[in-house]
Amino acid sequence: MSTGENEIKLFNRWSFSGIEVEDPGLKRYISLTPVYVPHSMGRHEHIRFHKSKVNIVERLINNLMRPGKNAGKKARAIKVVMNAFEIIHLRTGKNPIEVLVRAIENSAPCEDTTRISYGGIVYHQAVDISPQRRVDLALRFLTEGARKAAFSNPRPLEECLAEELILAANKDVRSYAIQKKNEMERIALHAR
Repeated sequence: MSTGENEIKLFNRWSFSGIEVEDPGLKRYISLTPVYVPHSMGRHEHIRFHKSKVNIVERLINNLMRPGKNAGKKARAIKVVMNAFEIIHLRTGKNPIEVLVRAIENSAPCEDTTRISYGGIVYHQAVDISPQRRVDLALRFLTEGARKAAFSNPRPLEECLAEELILAANKDVRSYAIQKKNEMERIALHAR
């Protein structure tokens, strides 16, 4: 892609070029297709596994629209992510899209447990997680952590989301997403 005036940049600010997904398992499931505004109108909805082709920033936005009164308010969620990216850039000096990709890679759990009933006894068995679900869980943990930090707190959601992404990108154990990942993998380790 040629760099210059005709390059597609997220929110007309952040470039997608030069960002690589380092985790080989997640490479196909983190889409870095350049877009101006991450809003695909749900075209991926009716095709199985097609969400892996949706831009990763849009998937973060879709996860932000989760609970009750914020469900479906995409314009508000886009604004939150835009401001959070601005905060990330000011704090770290890095491209916020790259920080998001690192945060997803670091907070994507590799193992989980499933319930197996055997002769009336239920016990847990450790299982590997598919790459698609790893990305889903990472996004869920990141947005959940941001929401919990902002709840009944004077700090705005943008600031909490920016902090959560920065901490997760640095593998900091203060990040909610990293804590959830470690807890999940610890339980799976005991269930082997």
